[in-house]
Amino acid sequence: MSSEKLQFTPLHDTHISLGAKMVDFGGWDMPVSYGSQIEEHHAVRNAVGMFDVSHMLNVDVSGPGSFDFLRRVLANDVARLAVPGKALYSCMLNPEGGVIDDLIVYFFAVDNWRLVVNAGRAKVDVAWLQAQATQEGNDRVVITPRHDLAMIAVQGPHARDKVWNIRSGLKAQTESLSPFTAVFVEPDFMVARTGYTGEDGFEVVLPATQIVAFWNDLLAQGVRPCGLGARDTLRLEAGMNLYGQDMDETIQPAQAGLAWTVSLKDEARDFIGRQVITQAPKRNAFMGIRLNERGVMRAHMKVRAELGEGEITSGTMSPTLGFSIGFARLPEGVQAGDSVQVELRGKWLPATLCALPFVRHGKTVVS
Repeated sequence: MSSEKLQFTPLHDTHISLGAKMVDFGGWDMPVSYGSQIEEHHAVRNAVGMFDVSHMLNVDVSGPGSFDFLRRVLANDVARLAVPGKALYSCMLNPEGGVIDDLIVYFFAVDNWRLVVNAGRAKVDVAWLQAQATQEGNDRVVITPRHDLAMIAVQGPHARDKVWNIRSGLKAQTESLSPFTAVFVEPDFMVARTGYTGEDGFEVVLPATQIVAFWNDLLAQGVRPCGLGARDTLRLEAGMNLYGQDMDETIQPAQAGLAWTVSLKDEARDFIGRQVITQAPKRNAFMGIRLNERGVMRAHMKVRAELGEGEITSGTMSPTLGFSIGFARLPEGVQAGDSVQVELRGKWLPATLCALPFVRHGKTVVS
């Protein structure tokens, strides 16, 4: 067991005052719910909710060599980003093609970029990036972890309106943002039209000293605080992977349904991990799965298909759909609609494979 103390976000005392149930999440003391996880889930699907995501780390990558550097360390190609503020989802791979982390990279200028990385991987990511810059003798790249910043995700059909209500001028500055785009409204105040719920909304990054006031302003607007429990059910319904469950350093992107995040178009771009994932790819299918009887699927449960066995990587009870859903890693060749079986407490129960996502913008897309 790690002897490291739990880390707190700047909103920690606020969560406690709101009666949140706190849990250890990747070394951070985070709210899992504020009473009803299901009500929090429905708030995001039907109206608006907010999440403290300050445990995730913003990392600035700057300097004249940063463009070439990011083309080498990320599997997706930042050359695809030509409009300032535009963002890209990418995996960062090790030399064996395994996923060090999945992250979002924002482009602001050819020498000015921002990565948003997962909380539990932040130290690993920063060390890896710094090591790569040092290894190539690149003194033209500066890696700056922004521990001075905090972040709130405001998600749901009414999310943008609520954010606009609490800051004059924000609507004019952010109304034109398209999905997966960000803008700096002040030097350290970034608003991105991104999220992890399958709903529209903003992720707002601002100085840690200002985050409590911003949260309280949203609270006064009726925005519901939501914890990690609802965040997990929302992302599963939306078909979004979770690092450490659906992929890790032993899993190649294609094994987690993330082949679309790997850009192989430029044959001259020799990004880290490219040789292995192209010359010695690991193969399997990665599918959605729904349970056809009562019960709740969880990670590592066995799945049995005609083509062989696999396992659940993530599973939950879907508040929107009313039955258990999950992701399954299975032998190649299985298809959406196939009947399979899942082992729950020693019994094999019927289930059906599905294309992802299960829910998009509040609408059911799985039969």
